[in-house]
Parts: sequence; C-alpha cells; structure tokens
Amino acid sequence: MFPRIPAPSTPNAGFDEIVVVDGGSTDGTVEYFTQRGVKVIGQSKRGRGEAFHLAFEQIKADAYIFFSPDGNEDPEDLPKFRKYLSEGADIVIASRMMKGARNEEDDQIFRWRKWANNAFNLMANIAFRKKGPFITDSINGYRAITKSATETLKLDASDYTIEYQMTMRAFKSGLKIAEFPTIEGNRIFGETQARSIPTGIRFLKAFYHELTH
Repeated sequence: MFPRIPAPSTPNAGFDEIVVVDGGSTDGTVEYFTQRGVKVIGQSKRGRGEAFHLAFEQIKADAYIFFSPDGNEDPEDLPKFRKYLSEGADIVIASRMMKGARNEEDDQIFRWRKWANNAFNLMANIAFRKKGPFITDSINGYRAITKSATETLKLDASDYTIEYQMTMRAFKSGLKIAEFPTIEGNRIFGETQARSIPTGIRFLKAFYHELTH
C-alpha cells in the first residue's frame, strides 16, 4: 500500500507534504517512512481523534487529507480531494454509500456495519443539516478538511467518533461539505478494533452530545 501513495516530489501529486502519525506501531512503518525522508510524528495518547488533533497542532497547512493505509482506502482518490477543496469545499468525504461507490460489506448478505452507518448518517442529516445536499457517508474517515474549518468546529473527540463529530458540527455551522464515490477495498491485514455494540453506543453518545449542546 505505501508505495502507491505519491510522494510530495512526484509531478502532479498535488501535495505540499506527507506526514505520518504513528501510534506506536511495530510493523516497520516508522522505519519505512524515515528512510524515505517522510516526517513521522509519534502519537503518545491513544485514539483516532488524538491522531487528528496531533496533526492539526503540528502540521502547518491550509488543508489536511486523512488516509489510513489498511487497504480500505484507495490512494488513487487522493487527487480528488484537492479538486473539491479548490472549488471551495470546507470538508470533502470519500463516500462508500453514494451511487457508484462500494462498501466493504456489499458482497455480504448481512451488512451490519453499513446499515448502522446509514442509520447514524440519516440521524445526523435530519437533526443538523441546515443547507446543502444530503450527505451519504458522515462517518467515513477518508476525508479532507480545511484549516479554517478545524478552527470553526473546535473538535474535541479523542476516539473514532471524531469524523462523525466533524460532520455533525459542520452541518450545525453551515459549512460546505462535498462528497465523491469511492471503492472501499478489503483490509490488507488485521481486524478493525471497533466492536459493533460498544461502537454503536459511542456514536449514540456523540450524537446526543451534539443534540444537547
């Protein structure tokens, strides 16, 4: 997966900088990138949200694209984020749910994760969306956000509800959100650490928090 990510010096790659936020991996990730001159930031606090906050604090940029090299996210989509950002979007989401997209569970009979995502997505759209089109994938982590939007939203989630919080607060603030369809691949190795029931409870709590604040 790593070799498929265009380096900043690659013509037309469209990125000023690639930065890796590493949460204590032991699979050679740090060595791979440091040998290639890519900046690696060590993450001491656990949590996906903490990785986001670390990036916002230490990386000076006009916009950020978040990419997880676990096989689910397609590096070929990376230039698409730049296109929508240049057109004025505050947040750009690679949607696994819209027409032309594919979700990892689409080949399964029971698509529990997809159905749950769709339910939380519908809740967010109904409760918070003030303007703009219906957003089909408010939870997916493969997304971009401008620096100014991070300052407006004041995100504070420390776990994997960070993207859901981002979308809900963007709805509430009236920010412009754009989506494009993506093909979600299968994980290269390992299993997701997010378990169904505990994950659902955390998302419900995140939704309730935004509803009452």
